[in-house]
Amino acid sequence: MDIRRIMETQSLHGAGKAKRPDAEPGVSFQNVIGQKREDREYERFQRQIAAIHDQGELLAESQTVESLTEYKRLIKDFMKDAVDAALSLEDKRGFNRRGRAKIYKIVEQVDQKLLALTDQVISGEASRLSLLDQVGEIRGLLVNVYV
Repeated sequence: MDIRRIMETQSLHGAGKAKRPDAEPGVSFQNVIGQKREDREYERFQRQIAAIHDQGELLAESQTVESLTEYKRLIKDFMKDAVDAALSLEDKRGFNRRGRAKIYKIVEQVDQKLLALTDQVISGEASRLSLLDQVGEIRGLLVNVYV
């Protein structure tokens, strides 16, 4: 009789149900969301770099002010996003000033390269090879921003 009561009590309280496995230790919802956000941001940077590369190729071929303007706009948008992302990372993780200074130094270098590229396109003295060289240097600096 006691055995029957114990069995009935266990079935009422769900003792026979399968238990849900516990979440992995150390992985929180906030960490998962943060990782997904970083993945999306990285993919967006990859798309922006590809668009900049394509526009750089077009600029080297056409050497027009319109293609230069579009190239500069794409770089400006990329740099704004990269600096904003770096500042939010600094706020979130407490980066030191040296990490922040690196971003600003690269922004300054990109600006200098863009000015030189603009001068070459406007003067009409640039060869396709020299434009491609400068576009490649700028692309390398942009990759350094988000690496």
